[in-house]
Amino acid sequence: MPVPRVAIVGRPNVGKSSLLNWLARRRVSVVDPTAGVTRDRVTFVLQTGDRYVELVDTGGIGLHDTDRLEDEIERQIQVGIDEAELLMFVVDGQQGITPMDREVAQRLRPLDKPTLLVVNKCDSPRTDHEAPAFLELVDAPVVTTSVVGQRHRGELLATLLEVLPPADDDEAECGQGMTADPELKLAMVGRRNVGKSTFINALADDDRVITSEVPGTTRDSIDVRFEMDGRSFVAIDTPGVRKRKSIANDIEFYGLVRSRNSIRRADVVLMFFDSQETISRVDKQLVESIVETHTPCVLVVNKWDLAIEAEMTMARWSEYLIQTFGMLRFAPVAFVTAETGRNSRKLINLAQSVFKQAGERISTGRLNRIVRAAVVANPPPFRKNRRPKIFYATQVDTFPPTIVLKCNHPQLFSPSWKRYLLGVFREELPFREVPIKILMRARQGDEETGPALHERPGADMVESD
Repeated sequence: MPVPRVAIVGRPNVGKSSLLNWLARRRVSVVDPTAGVTRDRVTFVLQTGDRYVELVDTGGIGLHDTDRLEDEIERQIQVGIDEAELLMFVVDGQQGITPMDREVAQRLRPLDKPTLLVVNKCDSPRTDHEAPAFLELVDAPVVTTSVVGQRHRGELLATLLEVLPPADDDEAECGQGMTADPELKLAMVGRRNVGKSTFINALADDDRVITSEVPGTTRDSIDVRFEMDGRSFVAIDTPGVRKRKSIANDIEFYGLVRSRNSIRRADVVLMFFDSQETISRVDKQLVESIVETHTPCVLVVNKWDLAIEAEMTMARWSEYLIQTFGMLRFAPVAFVTAETGRNSRKLINLAQSVFKQAGERISTGRLNRIVRAAVVANPPPFRKNRRPKIFYATQVDTFPPTIVLKCNHPQLFSPSWKRYLLGVFREELPFREVPIKILMRARQGDEETGPALHERPGADMVESD
């Protein structure tokens, strides 16, 4: 069988997301005192002992959502329960049994599935003695836990393994496959309601994340695995971002932070725009974050079917993006319709091409020939009555491609000439659609530079695009 799924279920605010993060030993789900923070299924594949389990965090059962997304949240909860081999029923040991706990128990009792009762928030041994009272909800093994007090994590995992159905021969292999690095990690970023979640559902061929016209529906950064042409990918659905001054609460703030973290951990960023909307300040802030990390990027114009109806052309939108984001003029532009999946395969192929470019390495000999020809064709102008010199160049890293230029002094090279050299690199090297990072460094002990120039702050200068 595949890796067994463990659905973490219960009423709102019993600590389901905190429990997932605690077991995973990393911040996977957003945790906030506000009820109903978790809406989508948030998953994490955990190895415990010689077995793998997929933990599935679900929304609170019985939640009255402020955005009236109860039906969509309920659908995600039901899918999580239906697909689970084990149900982890979480209750609050401090509050005791509530009417909503009884409703959850009534829903779980008819199911013919192994269940583990977790009495959470037992921050001291005194509360452990009251745990047996919860057995009236469900006849199942009981474990008391406290995320805050770091109590009984090992006992919970050991009991979980006891309750799980026996493993078969394929489980370990499947688990290793799920935890193995995917072909590509793709971060979907953009402001609210540009269609990121809809596009991910099209890729996964499943209603994996909630989609809605309600702004801010997605609150977590959700990793969704999908396969295409026999290759495994991870799509990272990020919360939609809006203006900093409009952020209403901690949930939205953490959403903004998670969007930026997703940019950092992605192999390629897909920056989404709505074909029916003008570029906003939020879009510009997100692009600035992409530029800062030098992450390869594809600019994605979504809802293109509506743009065609409005007689908008690809050329006009591409020019609009180039004029707005000059620092990303090299980034390719894709036009998709997430709702129908139109051009989704072309976009993934384009992302793979961009990723491949960012990993290319160029020999030092070829690089120096290109630099030498660039200097002969357009010598750097004198500055402060001194001639800028480049002694040699070498590529020192990939992702992004990073080139070091040893010179007599970095500050002698004008910004316009450095932009010229970047343009030459982009034309001559296989880095046409990815950021290039150039470090200009004074050669140690060079007679034209002198020790004082080496030691001055700013002797190392970085030029990139």
